[in-house]
Amino acid sequence: MLRSDVPENFYHVYVSGHSRRRIFVDEQDYLYFLTLLERYLAPDAVKSANRQTYPNFYNKVELDAYCLMPQLFHLLVYQFQAGELSLFMRSLMTSYSIYFNKRYKRSGALFESRFRASMISEEAYLEHVTRYIHLIPRQWSEYEYSSLPYYLQRLEVTWLNQRRILSSFSGPTEYMHFLENVEENKKMQDILKHELANKI
Repeated sequence: MLRSDVPENFYHVYVSGHSRRRIFVDEQDYLYFLTLLERYLAPDAVKSANRQTYPNFYNKVELDAYCLMPQLFHLLVYQFQAGELSLFMRSLMTSYSIYFNKRYKRSGALFESRFRASMISEEAYLEHVTRYIHLIPRQWSEYEYSSLPYYLQRLEVTWLNQRRILSSFSGPTEYMHFLENVEENKKMQDILKHELANKI
């Protein structure tokens, strides 16, 4: 359960590998995780090979930004209904753990405890949270496994809503300039790191 489980609110979600171990080893792992996001967040429910319907969180939670790194991932999620973010994260993390342990013939916990989630109480922080997420990779402007390509309108999918944040900008060029504002970004990075570290 979230400490502050509030409907109609944004959450910055952070999950790391157990003992700082990798949770994504190669491209197949990243792509499988993305298929799980689609499975749980696309408008149409997905059925398994034996015709069972997977849980679907469309219109319950909304993914607005993400970044997948070898040892961790960050999400910006909007929760429409109380309790749904926890259910979504449980489905996502359980499904990926089963896949990862089976593929690499391992057992035990993949992730470090439960997920961390910081409620974004200030609307003004939202754009800065997406910048924080998108700038995590060293080569962030060309990184494949974040939502930045969607913000720059290079790609489009049904399970990510980048339009909510982009509505505050004139377009992808202005958003890119926002990302490149180093001085402003450093100030917000310190604030966001402190908030995330103190909210679970």
